Amino acid sequence: MPESDADLPELFVRAVASVRSAQPRAEVEVTDIPAPGGLAAHSLALAADVRPTRQGIDSVLGTGRFVLLYDPDEPDAWGGPFRVVAYAQAPLETEIGIEPFIAEVAWSWLIDALDTRRARYTAASGTATKMLSTGFGELAEQGDAAQLELRASWSPLGPDMTPHVEAWCELLCMLAGLPPSSEAISLTHRRGAHD
Repeated sequence: MPESDADLPELFVRAVASVRSAQPRAEVEVTDIPAPGGLAAHSLALAADVRPTRQGIDSVLGTGRFVLLYDPDEPDAWGGPFRVVAYAQAPLETEIGIEPFIAEVAWSWLIDALDTRRARYTAASGTATKMLSTGFGELAEQGDAAQLELRASWSPLGPDMTPHVEAWCELLCMLAGLPPSSEAISLTHRRGAHD
């Protein structure tokens, strides 16, 4: 049986309300998904897909997950009662996927997006993974492909999650090759997002 707001800690209720007030870019479709169990006393999870704004195109340019964790016991590793665990993934042009610094660029986009929105946080950590693949046999016609994946976590300082959600959405758009809504660098997307 799901908890009602009356059963939830007031600080977590405020955080959830601020998540709901976030205004992602028009290209980002955000939906609620079941939160993973056992990670914290209370949690909320979102999924997002980046879709082009051109008519007649329904392909996903990038995808991601955002999980807000709340533990009133404030685990030492968190540095507070909140922790965000985020995931973002997008296909890339193969030439960009082989660039040696692309993982560092992806991480810098996350930090820039958080800082641009004045999101208050501490204890940021994560990994950026680039994957290259080549199709063989029945998949040979797919040719070479590249993908970039960023897994990150950080501890928001306070219950205002609006800038954190909006920064995550901006990161998804940047990984997907869409022009930034603020000053940042954009990648060329494998499926021709700039056509």
